[in-house]
Amino acid sequence: MALKIKNIEYFDGSTCLEGFFVYDDSRSTPMPGVLISHAWGGRDKFVCEKARKLADLGYAALALDMYGKGILGQSTDENAKLMQPFMDDRELLQRRMILALDTLKGQNPVDENKVAAMGFCFGGLCVLDLARTGADLKGVISFHGLFMPPGNTQGKQIKAKVLALHGHDDPMATVDIVLALQEELTEAGADWQLHSYGNTVHAFTNPQANDPHFGTVYNASADRRSWRAMRNFLDETLS
Repeated sequence: MALKIKNIEYFDGSTCLEGFFVYDDSRSTPMPGVLISHAWGGRDKFVCEKARKLADLGYAALALDMYGKGILGQSTDENAKLMQPFMDDRELLQRRMILALDTLKGQNPVDENKVAAMGFCFGGLCVLDLARTGADLKGVISFHGLFMPPGNTQGKQIKAKVLALHGHDDPMATVDIVLALQEELTEAGADWQLHSYGNTVHAFTNPQANDPHFGTVYNASADRRSWRAMRNFLDETLS
């Protein structure tokens, strides 16, 4: 195995964004691609490590950048300030997701007809919004994502298969919100699944999450089970 890693600059107008791209250079190309959307703090080591793990599995992975080259939050307040403009302007969010998807598809090792996207927390919302636009990709996976609809995609068909991996006790995606997402996906004609992990809250895949009062706690069992579910889903959608 020979992992090849490179940083890829791409632009939304004058905003320079920098993705982290990795794939196994010893494998024959083209290969399936996976786009990875970060949590509210920005494109950090967590998603770059996920990209490496996906490359080990035979995918060409791009950890995208929503905020701009080198921009990372250092506290919950900073993270919230970085995320909020995208929550307020979902068209901006969707444009940057489509731009990242096109960037991944344009890489030489990638089979543009076999592409999926996955995201964590805020990134889970981002990949769901990508699917909501009717974007041309095989599947999206939301890990403990936010589910609130964008308000500008009603009536659009969701082409991508959807897998939502969710902590049942997540205070940021309550039972009512989960039911609303299921109804939304059904109305959009999506092929969808939702896996709900009991006694599990938000950010369950992140070993650094340890704030019960905020509702973010790592759960090793849910982390392991959700990764396995992701692998099965990618095997199905990108084979």
